[in-house]
Formats: sequence, C-alpha cells, structure tokens
Amino acid sequence: MTNPVSYLPAHPQSRSGPEHKAVPGVKHLIAVASGKGGVGKSTTTTNLALALASSGARVGVLDADLYGPSQPRMLGLKGIPDSADGKILEPMIGHGIQTMSIGFLVDEESPIIWRGPMITQALTRLVYETRWDNLDYLIVDLPPGTGDIHLTMAQRMPVSGAVIVTTPQDIALLDARKGLRMFEKVNVPVIGIIENMSTHVCTQCGHEEHIFGEGGAKKMAEEAGTELLGELPLDIRIRTGSDSGQPILVTSPDSSLAAAYQSIATRIVDAISAMETKSESAAQAIPTIVME
Repeated sequence: MTNPVSYLPAHPQSRSGPEHKAVPGVKHLIAVASGKGGVGKSTTTTNLALALASSGARVGVLDADLYGPSQPRMLGLKGIPDSADGKILEPMIGHGIQTMSIGFLVDEESPIIWRGPMITQALTRLVYETRWDNLDYLIVDLPPGTGDIHLTMAQRMPVSGAVIVTTPQDIALLDARKGLRMFEKVNVPVIGIIENMSTHVCTQCGHEEHIFGEGGAKKMAEEAGTELLGELPLDIRIRTGSDSGQPILVTSPDSSLAAAYQSIATRIVDAISAMETKSESAAQAIPTIVME
C-alpha cells in the first residue's frame, strides 16, 4: 500500500448499521481485557495465541489497543501490510500468527490523538477490512479500561467470549472487576480470569514468593461465578521474549512456562466448545408451531 495514512479515518462515520456482523474468515473472536494497564495483558495475548496455534489451530491477533499498540514488537513484525486494492489489508504473519495492528500503519513513536468516533471507525475497519484467512480463533488485545473500543467490540462484533487478565494485588483486582462487570452488562460471556505475575521464583536461590499478593484472582473468579483459567509467574524470560519479538512459546516451547500458557489455552477452547454445545441444545429445544 503506497499511502498507509489514507487508510486511517479522517472523519467519523455514522454508527448506524447491522450489529454483530460476522467477521469474514473468523470462526471465534476472543477478547482479552484488563481493568488497568501494566498487568501483562498484551504479553498474555501473544503467548496464548501461540499456545493455541501449537495445538494445530489457525490463529490471528488483532491489536485493538489503538492508543498503545504493542503486538508488532511482541511478534517481531515490521513494515506495512500489503493491499492489492488499497482497501482490504493482508495480515502480517509473525511466528505463524496472522496479525493486524494500527502500529503497522503509523510510526512507532507517533501518538494516536483521536476522539471516540474516529477510534470506533478505525477499529471496525481493522476488523472487517483485513483478509483473515480461515481462522479458528481471532484473539483481540483490548486496551486497558472500559471505553469506546470495548463497547464497539461488544455491541457490533460477534465476540465468543472474554478473558480477563489481572495481577494479584488489590488495586488491579478492583479494576479487573469493573472490566468483568462491563462484559456482563453487554452480554459477552466471560470465559475466565488469568492471574499474571502470580509468583516470583528467585533465579539465584529458587525461593518462590507471592510478591503481589496471593489468591486474589481465585477469589474474584469464585465471587463472579467464573473460572480461574490459570496462574502465570513473574519471569524475566517472558519479559525479554516479548521485548525481542521472540515469545517464550517460540524460544522454549517445551518449558514449564510454555506449558502454563498451553494449559490456559486448552481451558479456553474447552469453554468455547461447551458454550457452542449449550447454544445448539437451546436452539433445538425451541418448539416449532405448525398452523393447520
């Protein structure tokens, strides 16, 4: 695409139109959210996508954190997406993951200074004007908080379910609860909660410590009637892998860290399968009225 800036919204468009329009080339859309920043949501998104792909699924990542896109760096991607017609973008491929991000279309250090309607338009175009290729799962890395991007995703797109990422300390859990309640209010199923930075193991002596608190996400899941999908450690290898574009699932696929992400990915797949089965059973249970 010769002029990527032309792809970006210049004027807000009308919000009217069909809701929950299917995303071509995508079977399941999974939102990954957090109440606050700094809890490792984007890193978790990247490694979950790779964990799902390692099981044989076709996976994509949509970087919906338009104000602070990080997936290009985390997946080791640079450059501008191809577009044969100047409208539909080809996803960039990083470690086998189909990826789209506003970070491909603007300079890495350029701030996005847009109001809500422009952000809504940009997100909608990134979702529907990317040529996703037969994905089983499109993982959406949402920004922190509960704003326009979250509402647009919930109200206009067929989200199969949401995953909440938090750390154990009280302030993070407080904000995570707000995110969970938001999805409940807009009728998006919450698949479960991931506790990131759950423990830290000293690389020198091997001592394990709950430096951010203990058991917070488990208690939150119990109170909300949802599942604790897993607990991930605070480990320097996860951080360095994300910064270098070589995630832990790529550099150490047989490690205990990789196994932790793979276990969470399996739980997510099982939850979505269970929801599908329940939905199909409910549809079959609807009686047919015959007029004679």
